[in-house]
Amino acid sequence: MAIRGGAPRRTYTWITAHAPWSAWAWRNTAFTAAAIPAALPVLLGLTAAVMAPGPGMLPPLLILLFGPLLTRLQRSRFRTLLDLDVPEAEREGARFTPLAVARRLRSEATWRQYGYHVLVSPLAAVAGALVVLAWAFGVAAAGVYGWFWILPADSRTPGWTERYDAITVGGILLLLAAPWLAALVARLDSVAAASLLGPNRARELERRVEDLAESRAGVLDAADLERRRIERDLHDGAQQRLVALAMNLGIARATLTDLPAEAKAVIDEAHREAKEAIEELNNLVRGLHPAVLEDRGLDAALSGIAARAPFPVELTVDIGQRPGATVEAVAYFVVSETLANVAKHARADGCRVHVVRAPARDGSARGGSARGGSARDGSARGGDLLRITVTDDGVGGADPARGTGLVGLRKRVGSVDGTIMIDSPLGGPTVINVELPCGL
Repeated sequence: MAIRGGAPRRTYTWITAHAPWSAWAWRNTAFTAAAIPAALPVLLGLTAAVMAPGPGMLPPLLILLFGPLLTRLQRSRFRTLLDLDVPEAEREGARFTPLAVARRLRSEATWRQYGYHVLVSPLAAVAGALVVLAWAFGVAAAGVYGWFWILPADSRTPGWTERYDAITVGGILLLLAAPWLAALVARLDSVAAASLLGPNRARELERRVEDLAESRAGVLDAADLERRRIERDLHDGAQQRLVALAMNLGIARATLTDLPAEAKAVIDEAHREAKEAIEELNNLVRGLHPAVLEDRGLDAALSGIAARAPFPVELTVDIGQRPGATVEAVAYFVVSETLANVAKHARADGCRVHVVRAPARDGSARGGSARGGSARDGSARGGDLLRITVTDDGVGGADPARGTGLVGLRKRVGSVDGTIMIDSPLGGPTVINVELPCGL
């Protein structure tokens, strides 16, 4: 009979998937039963240590010696019967040198594995034995009528049907409960194995964070190198061709005086377009990676930005030792984009830019203002900080949610683990504080 409908069909599917005869039940039962032979060496060793008349140090030493083999055996049990891959703890140095063995015995990961073998594995074996007994007693009790009918008829006692009815019901209930007991034991064993047999979760996360930070730094450096390559190609290639074209047009305009007026107008227009194209290309190259930043540093590059601003800019740069190239580029673009936003939206009469390199203080790169927020919570990764403060006397009200360019600014700062704090009340002034880690 076909089962139709959403809820009834899902219920039927769930019942068949978790029935005592399902693959789920037998897989969990096989996994829990396999814990018994896997724990036998430890159980025998502990029994021998307790029952030995003397100190009995040989069994614990054997457990220590065969600990790695037991760990591989348990990992194989999880992988084969439960499709669970317990990662192996990372080892340092050679395997069998005395120094490597001593280091491994002092390792926290090693003693977590021994903790699993000595504490969890025997308990899992006992639980596996209970699961096997539950199945055995359930089958025996549920089939009690079949066993009884084998006996001669004269051996049946009065009232046997009432007693055997209760035994049969109890056996059926035990058969229904055995798969869930096996699933519970398998779940607890899996959690313990992931915590004790595998690598330390906290240290693994720390290592992953360090790897990701290194990978991101490599990506940022590669992107910066690519921008520099494009800047050089444009400066040495397309820009030089445009300059030569403009020079030739200028020479033609100056020397070819006997041309018709229409031809002179065309040459004049082409000369003007060539000069405008050169100016646009200069701005594009400067936006990719200004050559002055690489040649003369952040002070000279920011001075050029301040000189080109359409309003007075008071610039102060005190950084001493130059930070990393990536941080310099981010600082340059932060000031450039901030001044561009001031010119577009703030209606300011003047602006102050202060750049200083100072030691990081505890909590100095945390949090953000209520209006602007921060690019990332968390302090810089040690070392000095490059602090940038931009203040304008405009109308204020800068809000990243309104798409004023502050979202991109915040992402650029966050790409190097920096922070940005924006204080921009209505009516002004607007103060933007940026902190960048110099050690990136």
